Amino acid sequence: MLRRGLAPAASLALGLGLGLGLGAGWARGRPGAAEEGPGLALPALDAASPPSPPPPEVGRFGLPGPGLLRRRESYVLCYDPRGRSALWVLERLDAHELRGPAERARCDFREDDSVHEFHRATRDDYRGSGFHRGHLAAAANHRRSAQAMADTFYLSNVAPQNPHLNQNAWNNLEKYCRSLTKYNENVYVCTGPLFLPRMEADGKMYVKYQVIGKNHVAVPTHFFKVLILEKPGGEIELRSYVMPNCPVDEKLPLERFLVPIESIERASGLLFVPNILKRTNNLKAITAGNKTYLP
Repeated sequence: MLRRGLAPAASLALGLGLGLGLGAGWARGRPGAAEEGPGLALPALDAASPPSPPPPEVGRFGLPGPGLLRRRESYVLCYDPRGRSALWVLERLDAHELRGPAERARCDFREDDSVHEFHRATRDDYRGSGFHRGHLAAAANHRRSAQAMADTFYLSNVAPQNPHLNQNAWNNLEKYCRSLTKYNENVYVCTGPLFLPRMEADGKMYVKYQVIGKNHVAVPTHFFKVLILEKPGGEIELRSYVMPNCPVDEKLPLERFLVPIESIERASGLLFVPNILKRTNNLKAITAGNKTYLP
C-alpha cells in the first residue's frame, strides 16, 4: 500500500533546514467528513469513521458548530471559524478557463457574509498587519467569468501570508499548477494552512502562531498544496508541497518543497489517499528526488 512507502515523521521543511518534525502535528480539523461532489474526492477529516447524527434529545436546540462547507462557482471551501480562514480549499483547473475574460483589477477583497460576524475576517484585520491577503484558491486560476474570479476574493479564501512568499515562491507554485493543465486531463488543487509545532528552549514542543486584527485572524506557520493529477491514461498522480510562511528564495526549485502526502495528512488532520483509492488503484505519489510510491 502507499502508506508503507512514506516516512511517518518526514520533515515538512525539506531542503530548508527548518528542523520541524511532524511527530506531534497539530490537527485543526473538526468532527465530520466533508460531503463529496461529482467527480471530486474531497479531503475528509476521517474517511473511516463517518459522523452519526446526535440523539434527538441532545440536539433539540441545534448544534453549536456552524456548517463548514462553502460552495462557490470556482471552488469548494471548508471554513475554520476559530482561525477566521479556511481549513482547505479545493479547486479544479481547466486550461480553457485559465484564458477567460475575467479581470483581477475589477475585483476587491470583501467579507464573507455567509459566515457569522463573530467568526469572519474583515479588511481592517489585515490593514497595517505586515501580511498580504494570500489567496488559497488563486484568482488567476478562475478567469472563466467575473463571478468565478470575484469568488476568490472572499476573505474566507484568504490567509495572512508573508509578502515575499506571496509574490515569489508561492506565486511560482501557483503558476506551476496552472502549467500542469497542458499535460493532464484534470488538475485538482487542494490548498490550506498548517500550524506546526516547534521545540522551545525548555525542550518541549509547542504550537505558536500570531493573530492579527481585532478578530484575531490566525497566521499560519506554513501552507500546503496537494495536487491530484488525472493523466490521459487514467493514472492518478499526487504531488504534495509545503512552504513556510516566511521569505523563501524564489530560485529554489519547487521540488525542494515536495513532501510525502502522509506528512500533510498527519499535520492537517485531513485524509486524501483513502478517498482517492475509493476511485482508483492506479495511484502514484511523487516525492523529492522524483521518487515514486505505488499502492
